[in-house]
Amino acid sequence: MFVAISLCLVCSLMVSSAAVLLGPIQAAQQQENLRRNVLITAGLLDPEDEDTAVNSVFAGVEARIVDLQAGTFTDSIDSQTFDPMEVRRNPATSDELEDDEDVAGIGRRERYVRVYIVRDGDGISLLVLPIRGRGLWSTMSAFIALESDFNTVASINYFEHGETPGLGDEIEDADWQALWVGRKIFDDDWQPRLQVIRGRVNPGSPSAIHEIDGMAGATLTGNGVSNTIAFWFGENGYGPFLENLRKEGA
Repeated sequence: MFVAISLCLVCSLMVSSAAVLLGPIQAAQQQENLRRNVLITAGLLDPEDEDTAVNSVFAGVEARIVDLQAGTFTDSIDSQTFDPMEVRRNPATSDELEDDEDVAGIGRRERYVRVYIVRDGDGISLLVLPIRGRGLWSTMSAFIALESDFNTVASINYFEHGETPGLGDEIEDADWQALWVGRKIFDDDWQPRLQVIRGRVNPGSPSAIHEIDGMAGATLTGNGVSNTIAFWFGENGYGPFLENLRKEGA
């Protein structure tokens, strides 16, 4: 009995020590992975590049916190120590969505989001926004980059999901993601219109600028992507914030 108890104590100590020692390393790796995906979305890093010092390149990117309720940037929260997961979980910094609001299937919407800016002088040349929404099997997380009109898609990068291999996981395929480049999020009335359709986009259609080719055998994943766009660029997402940015640039 004494031996068993002693062994348990030793094992517990080893696990605890490992957690303490590895915690900072894991946090640093998670931060570097996030920054890598931001840079890939912004076109500042080749996805195949494993040698570039990510943190050095990221120094040219500006991270800001957006207050989604106010639709403005806020400096009341430090972007360096910002923890998006904690903000989402905390009832003081997030809101439970009603069923008719929650088209993206995320349950709670955080009030604060960290976005990323690439500047050309004093102006914004590229705005990288985190988005997420429910697919067939999983929550699908992505970064989407908008050009300076805050409407034209420069790129999209789905970097985390659990969709069906060979079907829904096409959302991370480079060729499918390339279809987004140049598409418009909003219509002339600044309502979100961009969506994944069933089948192929007809280039001659007036709505083609707002459409993305569907994925064969993955209709529900495509619907999830469309719902993600509808939510995050609507009134409960980035809609008011982007409207204010457009007004400032007018």
